[in-house]
Amino acid sequence: MLVKEIKEIAKSMDIAVGKMKKDEIIHAIQEKEGNFPCFGTAQGSCDQMDCRWREDCL
Repeated sequence: MLVKEIKEIAKSMDIAVGKMKKDEIIHAIQEKEGNFPCFGTAQGSCDQMDCRWREDCL
């Protein structure tokens, strides 16, 4: 997913992205959704099959 699209998602959730990097924005979105901010930490294995970030993460 492009950073522009991620920023649009964040904006729709009232998250001020400022100068956040891609992974920081995704972590903020994950937290706002009530999920663990795990993007980028999977190290090749992830059991969260329904996560919208799964493809980018792995």
